[in-house]
Amino acid sequence: MPGKSLSEVVERCSLNNIIFLRRELKVRLEMGHIYIKDIQFASESKIEDGILYVSEEAVKAVALEDEKIKSVSFDIAKPGESVRITPVKDVIEPRVKVEGRGGIFPGVISKVDTVGEGKTYALKGMAVVTAGKIVGFQEGIIDMTGPGADYTPFSKTLNLVMVCEPIDNIKQHEYEKAVRFAGFRVATYIGELARDLTPDETKVYETCTIKEGMEKYPDLPRVAYVQMLQSQGLLHDTYVYGVDAKKIVPTILSPTEIMDGAIVSGNCVSACDKNPTYVHLNNPVVHDLFEQHGKTLNFVCQIITNENVYLADKQRSSDWTAKICKMLDLDGVIVSQEGFGNPDTDLIMNCKKIEAEGVKTVIITDEYAGRDGKSQSLADADQAADAVVTGGNANQVVILPKLDKVIGTLDYVTKIAGASEETLREDGSLEVELQVLTGATNETGFNKLSAR
Repeated sequence: MPGKSLSEVVERCSLNNIIFLRRELKVRLEMGHIYIKDIQFASESKIEDGILYVSEEAVKAVALEDEKIKSVSFDIAKPGESVRITPVKDVIEPRVKVEGRGGIFPGVISKVDTVGEGKTYALKGMAVVTAGKIVGFQEGIIDMTGPGADYTPFSKTLNLVMVCEPIDNIKQHEYEKAVRFAGFRVATYIGELARDLTPDETKVYETCTIKEGMEKYPDLPRVAYVQMLQSQGLLHDTYVYGVDAKKIVPTILSPTEIMDGAIVSGNCVSACDKNPTYVHLNNPVVHDLFEQHGKTLNFVCQIITNENVYLADKQRSSDWTAKICKMLDLDGVIVSQEGFGNPDTDLIMNCKKIEAEGVKTVIITDEYAGRDGKSQSLADADQAADAVVTGGNANQVVILPKLDKVIGTLDYVTKIAGASEETLREDGSLEVELQVLTGATNETGFNKLSAR
C-alpha cells in the first residue's frame, strides 16, 4: 500500500479482517417449504400443484449408478394405507440449494463447501425411504396404519420407498455405503425438481456472531446445543461433511448447516433411537432453540461430538466438549444422545464435565428399562444428571397387526433388535418392543411419545 506506514497497513489489514469475520460469522438461511400433497408414478418427473410425479425409469437410473446395487424397485406408501415397510435403513427429506455456498449433502453428494446460508427449498410432507437387507437385525419398521403408526413419525409422510438388492458376495459395509449414497442421490434428484418453484412458506433462520449476540441479548442466558453423533463403527456411523464422525473432535457448527445436510446418517443402530438423515435435517432441538432465540435465550451455536467405543476417545471428546462450553461462556446446554448402552457413558461424561464448568445441562435420552419398566434406564448415571428428558422406554411391548402389504421383506422380522423368535404370531401379527419402530423413542424429541 504506497504511501502508508507499516503500522497503518497492519491496522487497515486487521480492520478488514475483523469486518470480514463479522460478516462471515453471521449466517442467514431462508428455508422455503414446498408442501407435497401426493406422490404418483408418471412418465416424467415433475412437481405440479403440490403433486410429485416420479418417473420410475429415471429414479432407477439414479439409484443404479453404483454397480454394487444389482437391482432396485420403487413403491409408494401413503398415510393410512395398510402397508408395512421393512427393513428400513434411512429416511431422507429431499432438498435443493437455490442460493448460497455449496449444495445439499456437502462432502457426500455436493462438493465440500461450508453450507447453511442463502436459500434452500425443502419438500415437506414426503420422504425417500431406503430399505433392503443391509444388516437386518438393526434396521426398522414403518407401519403406515394401526398401532405401529402411532409410534413412528414417518407414518405421516408420503414415502417414496426404494428397495435395493446387492450384487452377490458383497461385504455389508460396502452394501451399506452403496444404499446410503443411492438414497442421497435419489433425494437430491427429487429435490432438484423444486428448484424453480415458489415456496408455499418461507422461514428465516439467522445466527449472530458471538460478540453481536452478547451485545444484542445481554440479559438472556447463553445456550448451546451439544449433539452427540453415533460413531461406534461397524455400521454404526454418522458423517459430517462426508467425514466419519469417529474421526472428528468436538466442533462448533452454525445450526443452519445441518439444514443443508452437513450431517447425514450412516448407521444401523436400533431403529427406535437412531437419527435418520431426515431427523438431522429437521432436528427439533435446533428448531425449538431458534423459536426461543432472542425471546427467552440467546442460541449461541451447535456443538457436535462423537460416541466412540474406547475410553481414551470418550475422555478426549467429553473434555473438549466441556472446554468449548466454558470458552463460549455458556449458561446452559442441551445434550442429545444417539443410541444406548455404550453411548450412555459418553452422555453422562459430557453432562458431568459440562456441569463441573458451571454450565447448566439438560440431557435428552431414552430408556431401556425392561419390558416391565423396572430395570435401570441408563447404563451409567451421575448426580450431575439432574435434568433429564426421556423419549420413552424402548423395551415397551406392542402388538402390530398383520397388514395387507409389505414393502421390502419380513425375512428379518424375528431378528430385528426388539424382536425374538416368537415375534411372528400365527395370525400374522407381530409382538415386538418399541425398538423395532423407526423413530419411536428418538432422542432429539423427533417422536410421537409424550408425558402430557
